[in-house]
Amino acid sequence: MAKDDLIQATGTVEKILGGGRYQITLETGQTVTAQLSGRMRRFRIRVIPGDRVQVGLSPYDPTHGFITFRLREGEAGGGPGPSR
Repeated sequence: MAKDDLIQATGTVEKILGGGRYQITLETGQTVTAQLSGRMRRFRIRVIPGDRVQVGLSPYDPTHGFITFRLREGEAGGGPGPSR
């Protein structure tokens, strides 16, 4: 599946599950299970409970997804982009 096929959503990490999975509560109130994307693992970006993250959800099974971006404090949820 291509990266463009994922449905983007923003949520908060609630719990760390075994095997590199995380339980995330989306802004809509839905709870999903997600794992870190390859780029986040490659650059060793740490995600802890309470962090706000951007999640790419599969259109085939919207209860599973990939954490694609960890939002900074006070960031609205636009994801990576120009800082100005």
